[in-house]
Order: sequence, then C-alpha cells, then structure tokens
Amino acid sequence: MRELIPVQFVGWTEHFIVKINEGQSRRIRCMAHKCFAICDEAIIRNLVSKRHPDLAEKFDRFLLESYIEDNKMVKWCPSTPHCGNAIRVDEDEFCEVECSCGNQFCFSCLCEAHSPCSCAMWALWTKKCRDESETVNWITVHTKPCPKCHKPVEKNGGCNLVSCICGQAFCWLCGGATGRDHTWSNITGHSCGRYKEDREKKSERAKRDLYRYMHYHNRYKAHTDSFKQESRLKETIRDKVAVLEGKDSQLRDFSWVTNGLYRLFRSRRALSYSYPFAFYMFGDELFNDEMTKEDLEIKQHLFEDQQQQLETNVEKLSKFIEEPFDQYPEDRIMDIRMQVINLSVITDTLCKKMYECIEADLLGSLQFGIHNIAPYHSKGIEKATELTISWAAKSGNTDKRQKLADPTRGGMSESEGASGSGSSEEMGFLSQQKRARKDGFGEGMFDLNLPADRN
Repeated sequence: MRELIPVQFVGWTEHFIVKINEGQSRRIRCMAHKCFAICDEAIIRNLVSKRHPDLAEKFDRFLLESYIEDNKMVKWCPSTPHCGNAIRVDEDEFCEVECSCGNQFCFSCLCEAHSPCSCAMWALWTKKCRDESETVNWITVHTKPCPKCHKPVEKNGGCNLVSCICGQAFCWLCGGATGRDHTWSNITGHSCGRYKEDREKKSERAKRDLYRYMHYHNRYKAHTDSFKQESRLKETIRDKVAVLEGKDSQLRDFSWVTNGLYRLFRSRRALSYSYPFAFYMFGDELFNDEMTKEDLEIKQHLFEDQQQQLETNVEKLSKFIEEPFDQYPEDRIMDIRMQVINLSVITDTLCKKMYECIEADLLGSLQFGIHNIAPYHSKGIEKATELTISWAAKSGNTDKRQKLADPTRGGMSESEGASGSGSSEEMGFLSQQKRARKDGFGEGMFDLNLPADRN
C-alpha cells in the first residue's frame, strides 16, 4: 500500500520524477523560475519512493554512477560481462588491482594489468600490434610496386627482371618498367647502375624498424604464451601434491610448490611486459630528445642486463616447477624443493631491481613525468575486499547494502545503520558519497553490485 503524499509536495514529486526520467540525479534544481537552489537528495528519494519505488532505485543508481564518474579514485571494474563492482583506492591511482570477480586491471587506464609498461606505452603497443602498420613495413622491405598497376610484387627467383601478374616487366633493382628481352648481365635498353640515396635509406630504415619490432614482439609473445601454458599447471601441481600426500613420507608441507608457482606467474608476467616498455624506452618514438645517445645506450645495457638475469632465472624456476617430482625419491624432492625456494627469492629480488631501475634510472630521469608505472608487489596484484556500508530505511524493514571493493583494507567494514553507530571513517565515506541526511525524510538504499538499470 502506497503512502499518501501531502498536497504541498505533489508538485515537487512530479518535478523530481521528470528530472530523473531525463537522466538527472545530482544537483537537481528548484523548480521555481530563476532559482538555482539544489534540492536535497534524501528528500528527493523519499518523495519519489512513495510514488514510484522503482524510480527511486533508478535515482540511486544514477546518483551512484555520477559519484563514480566524478571521483577519479573510484572506478568501475572493466570486466566483460560487467560484474557491477566498483573499486576504490585511497592513495595512488597508478596501481593494479584485482576485483572480487577475479579480473585484474590497471586502475589508471582500465586496461589489463601491464606494468612495468606505462599506460601511454601500452596504448601505443596494443595499437601497433592491432593495426596493419607492421604489415605495411613488411611489404616495404620484401616487395616492390609494379610501375603499371602499382600492386606489390615479391621476387621469387634470382633474376632481377621480374614480371607482375598484369604483364608488366620491370627491374627489381630500381623498379623501372622495362621490356622482356634480357640476359643474365643486363636488361635490353635499360641501365640503373647509378646510386639513389633517398630510396636506399628509406628501404634500410623500414627494414631496421621491422626487425627491431619483430625482436621485441617475438619475445613479448613468447613469454605471454609461456604464461598461458604455465597457468594450466595449477591442476597438475594439485595432483602431484595429492600423490605425495598419499605416500608414507616425512614431507608434509608442500607450500613451496604453490608459492613457487605463483612466483613464476608474477615474474613471467613482469618479464613479458618489460619488452613493450623497452621497445618504446629505447626507441626513437617517445624519448628521442630526453637523453643523449650515449646515456641512452648505457641505460639500455644496464636494463637489458637485469632483464636477461631475470629471464634466465625465470626459465630455471619454470623447469623445476614442471619436474615430475611426485615420481622422485624423497632426497631428490628435497633438492627440487631447495631449488624452487632459492629461485623464488632470486626472481623476486630481480623483479624488484628491474622495477627500481625503471622508476629511478629510466623514467625518473625524464623531464616530463607523464609515464608512471604501478609499483611492484612481491605478493602480486592487490586483491580488493568489500567495503560494506548499510543504512535502514524508515519506510520498510528491508536492509539493503552498498558494496564497494576496496583494495586498501584488509577485511569487511560495515556501518551499523542510520542511527550513526558505525565508525566515523565508514560514515565519513558514506556522507562523502551520498551526502545523506539523518534528520530528513529518511534514507534510501542501493547496492553497488547490482548492474545499473539503463532503461
């Protein structure tokens, strides 16, 4: 049964309904002519809920969405399909987080977690891998355009007289149209022995750029593929541990296996994204004017030395993790255990050093600090926990809760209701988000984990 609205509030209710249906939530103005006063959100919610409860929930969702859009420290999880969670961070927006749905992403750009590659570098890298720019480079290096139909022609023999599918014969060396009469030493009526510098420079530059891109891309893809393959080891490791636990052995603690596996995941991931970083850090596209050529070469050698050390130890760790140790005698298992523990510590230390080199020696020396990376965490990407805040509605007995994933807190926090018995920190965040009144018409309720109704 709906509650009756006093006559003096009917006009206001209609005004609020119209504004909400138009998509407005925050800062709904007074309906008086040339009045710029902002209507209280608790009053709006209370009046509309008596007439249209569904519209009041829609108003709460709009309000919540506008709050998240206006607050750079709170963002929606970019999972597909959308899980409906939002993540809040308290300090640095340049971080990587894991939503409760399991999605790991960069909080700054909402792309997949990509450190030690900066957001700007990652955007350039994904575009470069996605578009056809490198295909064009390959065509430039390995083909010549037909002088008649201008289609690319690839040479498949040793003779420098080539023929296009359109029938036009031309010289492979200079690209000029010729006749078909020729010998092994020359083409009848054609001579192109004079050196043309611009054409040679362009071809050499395209070839060099292509080979450089292929070097970094092949290594990036190789480590990405290894990461995907190693991610399937979880079930295999679990089966191996189950076999060992069933044996009459002195070994009872097998946490070293799972710890080593997760260390392998984190190190492999950092190693994979270090190649797109190196491609742009030591290329001509972004930082050509920031450092001298000599300084850049010194820093490149320093970085590549650390990268190579990490790569070597990651491969060793992967080798020992994949060993069929469930079939080995106990002394051999103990040897593998020590190797895995030692290599886990080494790879963790090398990852820290590589990040320190990037932050201090490479990106830290740049004049314009627009390239920031998420800090390295030995325990991996920080998992968000639910920050739960609730308040009771005076008009009913329901207890709806707002859930906000917060990677900076260690557990669940919950306010005790509208009476104000929750902690000051929790209620302070609530008032910041909702500006709720405790002495008005009552408080509305919303759940952040519900998908927004955009109808």
